Amino acid sequence: MLLKDKKILVAVTGSIAIYKTLDLIRLYIKAGAKVRVIMTEGAKKFISPITFEAISQSKVLEESNESWDKNQDYNHIDIGKWSDIFVIAPCSANTINKLSNGLADNLLTQVALAYPRMKLLAPAANTNMLKNPITQASMKMLKLCNFEIIQTQTKELVCKDVGDGAMADPQAIFYATARELLKDEYWVNRKVVLSGGGTVEKIDDVRYLSNFSSGKMASSLAMALYLKGAEVCLVSSRGHENLPSDIHVIPVQSSQEMYEYLVDSVRVAKKGVLTKTTLMDSSRPELIQKTPFLFMVAAISDYIPKFPQEGKMKKEMIGESWNLELKKNIDILSSLDKSEMISIGFKAEMDEVTALNSASSMLENKNLDAVCLNILNDENSFGSDTNEIELILKNNSFSFKGEKLDISMGILNRLQNEFVANE
Repeated sequence: MLLKDKKILVAVTGSIAIYKTLDLIRLYIKAGAKVRVIMTEGAKKFISPITFEAISQSKVLEESNESWDKNQDYNHIDIGKWSDIFVIAPCSANTINKLSNGLADNLLTQVALAYPRMKLLAPAANTNMLKNPITQASMKMLKLCNFEIIQTQTKELVCKDVGDGAMADPQAIFYATARELLKDEYWVNRKVVLSGGGTVEKIDDVRYLSNFSSGKMASSLAMALYLKGAEVCLVSSRGHENLPSDIHVIPVQSSQEMYEYLVDSVRVAKKGVLTKTTLMDSSRPELIQKTPFLFMVAAISDYIPKFPQEGKMKKEMIGESWNLELKKNIDILSSLDKSEMISIGFKAEMDEVTALNSASSMLENKNLDAVCLNILNDENSFGSDTNEIELILKNNSFSFKGEKLDISMGILNRLQNEFVANE
């Protein structure tokens, strides 16, 4: 119930992409949101209002039923006051150009002109219409006027042309909406680096050593950080396949690869972030320097093959038994430069008796600000969608249990409360 009780106003224009909006509304409602829909006359040529009423479970606002009854809010002023966010998907080239010029000749454009908060716009148009200099100029103008443009896709369009102009997938629009509704000023523009998954250590070109870490916890944390507005970089071996495209994912395999990319990512994270003012006016460069975070969630191999081989080693070469020689691996967490950032380690243990002492030692010995202790058992095993985490700080600890995304949100809220006073 990520969007529980959030109020989302969805407007649809005349585009064949309108069928995707039905799936988008399903995602909103499944996440606990309340949805209302505005349809233009052009949109009604593609899908009947009754379909949207059935999906959204609310009356559609259209030209023929606008009401100024004081007991209703189905008019172009009051419906905007009702909502927390306004999403236009699909948005035709015609509507894009109307909006940028402040026209208000139908209900949708009237609502947009009167709506004071953030508006998300998901374009859908033929490539030539979208890339027309007039439309491009209109989208640049809208970005300066409290609109966020959701990137279109390049694929085969309904006209059979292959090009840019297809509306973003419903999941991408859902993520953008959730991020706008859930962002927190503490995390907005804050750079965060995470490691995730189990490393893959080469024995030869067809065999490797690894572990059962799925990467799901790291991906859940990356998602939670993204939704709160952070600039997220995830260095991971697995489990990152379905994350929003705005999360910078660096796929790796070996611990050496992970180390090298983490060194670079940490260095970049310590640089300032360009503000919106800078992007609008390059003559006034401004940097936000929020303390970056490092979350070391990956299960990195303690030992790796000492002599990895090229090609495939044959059974005939190895013999009846195989004494595979290993060497101690680099301690990535200790090796990284963690100065000027907040560092969180993750510790997976199976022995409940020694787990807390082990995590406390990690907190001190590796110069960390916090450790997330995960005791593995039948309920909390690698690959599950649920978890139980104890967040251990220098002077306190907190427990979290449930779905990994919910746990991630809870951890971030607690860390924010802990470190906000330090900035």
